[in-house]
Amino acid sequence: MTSRLYRDTGIVLRTYRLGEADRIVVFLTENNGKVRAVAKGIRKTRSKFGGRLEPLSLVNVQFHRGTSLDVVSQVETVDASTSMYGDLDVMTEASAVLEVVDQLIPDREPVPQIFRMLLGVRRTLLEKPSPLVVPAFIWKLLAVEGVRPELDRCVGCGDVESEAGGFVAFDSTMGGVQCRRCRTGVGVSDRAVSLMRDMLSGRLGAVLDAAYDPAGQRLDDPTASEVADLATRAFEAHVERRLRSLGIFERHDERSS
Repeated sequence: MTSRLYRDTGIVLRTYRLGEADRIVVFLTENNGKVRAVAKGIRKTRSKFGGRLEPLSLVNVQFHRGTSLDVVSQVETVDASTSMYGDLDVMTEASAVLEVVDQLIPDREPVPQIFRMLLGVRRTLLEKPSPLVVPAFIWKLLAVEGVRPELDRCVGCGDVESEAGGFVAFDSTMGGVQCRRCRTGVGVSDRAVSLMRDMLSGRLGAVLDAAYDPAGQRLDDPTASEVADLATRAFEAHVERRLRSLGIFERHDERSS
């Protein structure tokens, strides 16, 4: 008889209440994709899970496979996320990343590349946060999903930048930049297009290093806000729904006004 127990490494995406003492915990795991499991008694004072199942926590988990929901039977912390809790900006950015993954990935579908990407963005948020971390992750995620934005040719007529006199808009439904003749989307600056090209090329590391400020995040960069807004529009067009946590980018605009 096949054992119903299995182990995996996972990152906690979200939790929500179940009954008076339990929680459902949603993980993105390395080998089993997105897993929903019940952590029994986690809301009790003397819970055996303690604070090990907070969003963004990296854990080794033993699951008991169930009919509709699995059950968490053991948890070992690999790397906690407690260092972010005193930083509102990092917490908000982490919430956006986790919601994006939760909305995009179906249950029980192994996605090892996206798991590695989430590990990487998790490390960056904890070590070198900046307003570009979330939009960069979204653009890379869309590229992995096969909907990489077109940034070198007009998605309307196919003209390249030199022929069309520059790109003036980005249409999230059509999936890329537009020339003046074909414009249907929102306005886009040359700097934003250049930054998105860097994010989607081999220069992402340099982009994130340049955006990191050890003194604290700068939320008043108009190009960063523009790229973040475009990333939000593109992702929401892809999943066909609004994402609550991505209101972070509107907050950036409010602070800079």
